[in-house]
Amino acid sequence: MPIITNIDVMLARRKMSSGELAQKVGITPANLSILKCGKAKAIRLSTLEALCRALDCQPADILEYRPEE
Repeated sequence: MPIITNIDVMLARRKMSSGELAQKVGITPANLSILKCGKAKAIRLSTLEALCRALDCQPADILEYRPEE
């Protein structure tokens, strides 16, 4: 899939655990894992907003487009 999620990168930069982020965002650790590994087919804008708020970043810091070769 050409959309890459960089949640792990942002977690490392913020020195935050996945569990802590899931709690701040209000989603289950399992759903956060699905987002992190790129298996999600969609993401709600409200979830993206909560991720950006919790990580103090912009959507472009979390989502990246890489065209398939």
